[in-house]
Amino acid sequence: QVQLVESGGGLVQPGGSLRPSCAASGIIFSRYTMGWYRQAPGKQRELVASITSGGSTNYGDSVKGRFTISRDNAKNTVYLQMNSLKPEDTAVYYCNADPPSGSRWSARWGQGTLVTVSL
Repeated sequence: QVQLVESGGGLVQPGGSLRPSCAASGIIFSRYTMGWYRQAPGKQRELVASITSGGSTNYGDSVKGRFTISRDNAKNTVYLQMNSLKPEDTAVYYCNADPPSGSRWSARWGQGTLVTVSL
């Protein structure tokens, strides 16, 4: 049974930091590209950051320089360090597991964790 379980969201003031994590089970974690996406009310889901099996990272333009994605293959966990948070970062953050190209595995999503940036 495949599961992606996010945790670590919450309420934070502008300028603050959060570090949500996503624990995976039921997949060969080290083989997957892991990503964080977010969806704000009334907006489309967008890529926040991703990290390949080899450790290459990619970031959405709005979070470059503020957010850092990392992974711990020994713990089957991906993290998103979010610094200098802004009210516009408020959204539900979803973990994504994208399988290797050409595999028969399916992409997987977590249930989401809410991040609210407000005074």
